[in-house]
Amino acid sequence: MSTLQTLLVTGANGFVGTHTLKWLSQQPNIRLIAACRDKTKLYTGYTGEVREGDMRDSQYVSSLLREVDVVVNAMAWSSLYGHGKESHALFYLPVKQLITAYENSSAVQFINLSSTAATPKQSADAHAPGVPHDFWPHMKNVINIENDLQKLASDKKSVMNLRVGIFVGEHYALGLLPILLPRLKTHLVPWVQGGNTPMALIDGRDIGQAMGRAALTEGLQSYESMNVVGKTTPTVREVITFLNAEYHYPKPHFSVPFWLAYPFAWLMEKLNPVLPWEPLIVRSIIHLLEHTFTDNDKAAALIGYHPQYHWHDAVRRQIAEMDLHQTRAMSMVKAIE
Repeated sequence: MSTLQTLLVTGANGFVGTHTLKWLSQQPNIRLIAACRDKTKLYTGYTGEVREGDMRDSQYVSSLLREVDVVVNAMAWSSLYGHGKESHALFYLPVKQLITAYENSSAVQFINLSSTAATPKQSADAHAPGVPHDFWPHMKNVINIENDLQKLASDKKSVMNLRVGIFVGEHYALGLLPILLPRLKTHLVPWVQGGNTPMALIDGRDIGQAMGRAALTEGLQSYESMNVVGKTTPTVREVITFLNAEYHYPKPHFSVPFWLAYPFAWLMEKLNPVLPWEPLIVRSIIHLLEHTFTDNDKAAALIGYHPQYHWHDAVRRQIAEMDLHQTRAMSMVKAIE
């Protein structure tokens, strides 16, 4: 690529936004713009332009895409259970505003961050429509955004949707491992299906590579969707056995099948309003343990994505960061600011 392109990265302070900016900053012929609420929280060393503001502010969003060629949307507000109104107000509506701004702008490509959890069971086809579940309102909004973008895509407005695996690594925010680890210490969390289903972990650095390569790839269909996971995909049992061997987290003492895990998690959610702590387990976590048969074949073919980092290294880096900064168990709901 020889001509200068202007790329806007939303959610620039977050896990995906940070890793995406770091990867793109190493590429030639790019003008980078970081969109965030607080520029003081950008990673040390970022030298590109910053457009500071709140994605809930329609005036800010309408002016955000000025002189932008490619939008890389890494913005997210997340919850692993309930909080449907918050997800709609803090995630869906701001992204919907961004999509409308894209439609009305001169930008020609929109890269969207999604999740392999939206992928239908028993299918590696990331083009297959997402399957919403009432027990996870936030994932329903993720799928709604996918659908909105697919309707928008045209010869003049390209969209690339990346269904990414389970985040792990440095600069983490809300994540499965920081939620799971304190719960393992209770000795009450069971294996699900013997721990024999895959856990599609992906290092943040590989996510940054995938988002960046998608942003720089031209000439594809007006709408493309692909799965993006790590270098190798361990089973849940392999991950917890590694955590036990290296960090002495206890292994589960018993196993339950999926058909029993879901109602057990439902009961934990129902008890939540009368308990002073979050549920031990929720149905979205059980859903994340399902086998979706995702792989990187399409991402490799279309955008040249090849993951570089082993999940062992990603886990070690994340736990080292947790030891420094996480003084209490992580909430399953992102803080409302």
